Amino acid sequence: MAAAQKRILVVVTNVDEYRKAGMRTGLWLGELTHFWDVAEGYGFNMDIASPSGGKVPIDPESLSQEVLAELGTGERYEDREFMDLLEDSKRISDIDIEDYDAIYLTGGHGVMFDFPQSRQLENLMARFYETGRVVSTVCHGATGLLNVTLSDGKPLVRGKRVTGFSWPEEELAHRAQAVPYSLQEELKKLGADYSTARKPFESYVVEEGNLITGQNPGSARSVAEAVIRQLTTA
Repeated sequence: MAAAQKRILVVVTNVDEYRKAGMRTGLWLGELTHFWDVAEGYGFNMDIASPSGGKVPIDPESLSQEVLAELGTGERYEDREFMDLLEDSKRISDIDIEDYDAIYLTGGHGVMFDFPQSRQLENLMARFYETGRVVSTVCHGATGLLNVTLSDGKPLVRGKRVTGFSWPEEELAHRAQAVPYSLQEELKKLGADYSTARKPFESYVVEEGNLITGQNPGSARSVAEAVIRQLTTA
């Protein structure tokens, strides 16, 4: 099947603040734009969805001039047509799985609060995985795997090789006191075979069949490349 005929569902957060701290959060913009740049370059079409639908908040730290320049997201941020896509995301409950061949969960700390609380997202992830579609996450997007149970009653991540934002990275990002839990530890508790890059914030991607996970924001492009490889060789 040609790339133009395949579609990827990109899932983002609706949460704009932490619960224990006054800091604001939301989507880490680069985790969307880096994946989008790669997939679009290969001719893939994408839709953006969120648990509640509607406007997508963006983590203000991902919009600093330093980050925009360093991570190469500035061009997308200045693109009116692209940024308008974040004004009215689709609601997860309205998604028809038959319209998509892959799902990609972005990060940003906001997802720690709404991804694991969305029963609709959990069900969607399980259906994507069990029908052989590509399931992918980056950074905190792996929180969307925490409560996903397959039809055999087992957690999706049990016995699977995965990665996601590590606790040392939380500490280096000065968010250890603000986050509601350690993603690293929660994945391990579920029986996942969790691993990381040798150094914090190095790009790192793990492929376990049709499950693809990336450790941190710098891994988004590599996750996209892995997703595309699977979609184009299927």
